[in-house]
Amino acid sequence: MDRFKVSLWLLVLLQAAVSAASLVVEIVAGRLLAPYVGMSLYTWTSVIAVVLAGFSLGHWIGGRLAERAGRAALTATGWALLAAALTTALAIFLLRLLAGPVLQGVDHPVWGIAILSFLVFSLPSTFAGIPAPVLAKIAVESGDRPGQALGAIFAAGAVGAIAGTLLAGFLFISWLGSSLTLALVTVIYVLAALICLQLARSRLIWALLAMAVALALAGSALALPNPCTVESRYFCLRSVDVSASPDHPARLMVIDHLAHGISSRDAPQVQFTEHAAMLAALSHIRSERPDFSTFFIGGGSYSIPRAFALKNTGARVVAEIDPEVTAMAIRDFWFDPETATILHEDARQALKTRPQRYDIIVGDAFTDVAVPAHLVTREFFELVQSRLSPGGSFLMNVIDYEGRLLALASVARTLSEVFPEIEIWTNTTPPAPGARVVFVIAAGDTTSEASRVTVPAPDQTEFGAIAPGWVSKLIAEKGTVLTDDYAPIDRLVGRPD
Repeated sequence: MDRFKVSLWLLVLLQAAVSAASLVVEIVAGRLLAPYVGMSLYTWTSVIAVVLAGFSLGHWIGGRLAERAGRAALTATGWALLAAALTTALAIFLLRLLAGPVLQGVDHPVWGIAILSFLVFSLPSTFAGIPAPVLAKIAVESGDRPGQALGAIFAAGAVGAIAGTLLAGFLFISWLGSSLTLALVTVIYVLAALICLQLARSRLIWALLAMAVALALAGSALALPNPCTVESRYFCLRSVDVSASPDHPARLMVIDHLAHGISSRDAPQVQFTEHAAMLAALSHIRSERPDFSTFFIGGGSYSIPRAFALKNTGARVVAEIDPEVTAMAIRDFWFDPETATILHEDARQALKTRPQRYDIIVGDAFTDVAVPAHLVTREFFELVQSRLSPGGSFLMNVIDYEGRLLALASVARTLSEVFPEIEIWTNTTPPAPGARVVFVIAAGDTTSEASRVTVPAPDQTEFGAIAPGWVSKLIAEKGTVLTDDYAPIDRLVGRPD
């Protein structure tokens, strides 16, 4: 057998670097998918499952390669790392090429997320999983203490994975962006491949060509237009000009894959989305005085706080977890930060740590399949109730699908366990079968004085409270109480089967 000695420390560093790079790809995968499918439980479940499946297949292939003579196995590992570099560099191109056809061709969004994740990220993970068994075998054969050598390789893999996860989440994505982060991973794979081929004394002519192709692809990916105006620590943010006329500018804020608000410079009182129009109108309808105080769960484009400031309502507090969202609202959506107290932290934590009470609390964090589960539970609603002034109201938007309405029923049922009165408001025009429908739930001690309201959204639109009997029936038949221990809101939101 062709046995040769390689420094254990070099093998440990190789394994740590490859493991770190592979976990960076896993974290970046979620961010790359976000502009197309959002950042939800389904996104991360799909990414993690695909990456682990790729690692498993790669380890099996690597085990077969490890049965070869040392230099031959290391040569094959070098080529596997080049394949990892090439497929990583291609990931952005593949995602942009396949996202549209896959998501349009698959009816269920969850299956679309899973299939897209597999097509784009399975091969980089598979090739990245190949080196571990080969490096472990060479480490065992190169030293006098095989047990310690094997343990060192396993530990290096774990430490590298931890380092890659932390670097991607806390440093690379927010400072370098997704494209440059993947380019860096490509470079790491190329360098690791070069070391393996050098150790195996392999001819490098074709390998150098493959390296050049991988690096060229990574560089080309950097030249592609970034789908995000800003990549923050939390979201892919886009600011889109939707002006009908350059003399009257209007902009749309997109967070990940969903529109979160539209603002017009010259029509600050107009809410351009149905949920914002209902939330703003109901705040005024349910308030006992014009100078009511408001706490906003989520800022988005800050359209409602901006409108309320111009109407001289009372104190306005906004809990927006992402500072970049606020910065974009100030820069592109004509929001004056001096008109509100802004808390850049999770809304639940903000309410929990501050005893102030508010006349209106507005929940605007429900975004299709990406729903913060901790903001729809009974325990959270109890916290909200404790922060309302006497006679105050909690208003919350909910998105669901006609013909299903499991999420709407469950949120309403959970709220009904905390508040004496709840109402469900929506557009009075009947939706098409299976259509995506926007609702606002109003909860408090009393019902609203009006059951209909017509406001611009941006065209004059009538919204109304659904009949109480229908609401009671919906809650009884389809509602599930959501708690901190059990809140399957991701499963409840979805199109009818």
